[in-house]
Amino acid sequence: MTQQDIFAIARERMVREQIEARGIKDPRVLAAMRKVPRHLFVDEALWPQAYNDYPLPIGEGQTISQPYIVALMTAALELKGDEKVLEIGTGSGYQTAILAELAKSVFTIERVNDLMLRAKKILDRLGYFNVAYKVGDGTLGWPEMAPFQGIIVTAAAPDIPLPYLEQLDVGGRIVIPVGDRSAQVLYKVTKLPNGELKKENLGGCRFVPLIGKYGWPE
Repeated sequence: MTQQDIFAIARERMVREQIEARGIKDPRVLAAMRKVPRHLFVDEALWPQAYNDYPLPIGEGQTISQPYIVALMTAALELKGDEKVLEIGTGSGYQTAILAELAKSVFTIERVNDLMLRAKKILDRLGYFNVAYKVGDGTLGWPEMAPFQGIIVTAAAPDIPLPYLEQLDVGGRIVIPVGDRSAQVLYKVTKLPNGELKKENLGGCRFVPLIGKYGWPE
């Protein structure tokens, strides 16, 4: 059995036991989680742990999220395949790859240049060319590319940054952890046709802080 076979078996088990078993049903999300090689997004020393049910460090004080959380947040966007998605916090690039499988185009912003370069290298190698990259303050969004049908935020904000609400398309969804620096609630926010926001609580979570003008100070 090759190493690739071992990783494929581990991915299948991850999807079955950590994701499907907890109620994630979207077949497109499950297929993407089965396909994307999560181990490539962490250091080789961590490969044996890559498909386990917890986050892992990726350097610069950042982490790659627990697989279930990636699946939960992605499923909440309800992607059909023709969307333009904004991702705040490229990090390892793993969530970016999942989004690239499911959306027409992904616009991803990362504050730490080294993380962005590393993620882009892996994503290019895997053939994800429907991704645009930007280094900077993610709390400002990407106004020149708006509106977005989905916005996913992989860092915790004290409140939903105003630029995201402005850049979200009608009918679009934001998935974002909101709370203090130590504990947050994951929210799904839908912009209704009348301009109102529908907010859904997806449960408690814990993310690194979102740093920037509309987030936490450095």
